[in-house]
Amino acid sequence: MSNQNPEEIEREFFKALIEADQEALDRILADDFLLIDVMTGSEVSKAELLDIVVARGFRFEEINRIDFRVRVYGTVTIITGQTEIIGDSNGRRFEVDSRYTHVFEEQLGRWRMVTAQGTQIVMSSAIG
Repeated sequence: MSNQNPEEIEREFFKALIEADQEALDRILADDFLLIDVMTGSEVSKAELLDIVVARGFRFEEINRIDFRVRVYGTVTIITGQTEIIGDSNGRRFEVDSRYTHVFEEQLGRWRMVTAQGTQIVMSSAIG
């Protein structure tokens, strides 16, 4: 993993979520990782995310990355993009379109995701 760049790690992150791969997520995420949940806006720690993945009450069926932009600032990389997510939460299917921000930091020669935030895209009925 040490030779991977943040964009490759991001692809691995999405794959690990779909496959519920706790080991891969543990490698990818920094120990102090923090997720801001796309659906609720709540804070989710690394330990909480790993628990959710293991419990499998929450499943990602598809995470389709529509577009993304990578910006590098020395030992920090920020990736912003858009996704279409399909999954299941305790037997209830969901589909959500979101914009996201993922922040990576180079730690001891390898890139790790330190934070992620998703914002649901909601079509507004109001114009102007």
